[in-house]
Amino acid sequence: MPGHFEPLPGGGAAVALDEVEISIIRSLAVQLLELIGPGPGGEASDDPLAELFAEGPSEPPTDPVLKRLFPDAYSGPGVEATSPEQAEQQRAYSSEFRRFTENDLRAGKRDNALVVIRSLDSLAADGKGGAVLKLAPEESKQWLGSLNDLRLAIGSRLDVVDEEDTDLLYRLPDDDPRKPMVMAYLWLGGLQETLVETLMP
Repeated sequence: MPGHFEPLPGGGAAVALDEVEISIIRSLAVQLLELIGPGPGGEASDDPLAELFAEGPSEPPTDPVLKRLFPDAYSGPGVEATSPEQAEQQRAYSSEFRRFTENDLRAGKRDNALVVIRSLDSLAADGKGGAVLKLAPEESKQWLGSLNDLRLAIGSRLDVVDEEDTDLLYRLPDDDPRKPMVMAYLWLGGLQETLVETLMP
């Protein structure tokens, strides 16, 4: 079980994590939470109906990590415009789509990151240092979403666009300043892959 998720009887997943691994994942999840930011209007609203109808931003974020986490729906790789008019139309569609979906996407990513942080905090509260993390089926899905977001965020900082870029990471020399980030990226990828396997029927 060390270093990878295994399925639990009746659904869910388990993984053995040591103190350092717990600290790394928790720290990354907290940074992700800070990057995503609070919901519309800052703190949680007393009026859930107002939150439901709150419009999100219409422009893409400027931060490259947030751009990767919240990409345009109608543009990007494989969706090239054939004319200036079509490009303008794609921008308009993307803007409208973002306005009505980004708040929900951010809320979902925040919820997933919070599940990761809380489940790791409950492990740390046991005071055993390392421990076996056991996740219910729904928590497993939220962990999977958050691991994916963390890898997208780190991949964006490392300029990983495709599989070829990932292959280059394995050949980085040990004295490269990006090496710790690369190790985290590859390790999270392994966790993500084994968690996917536990969720497959």
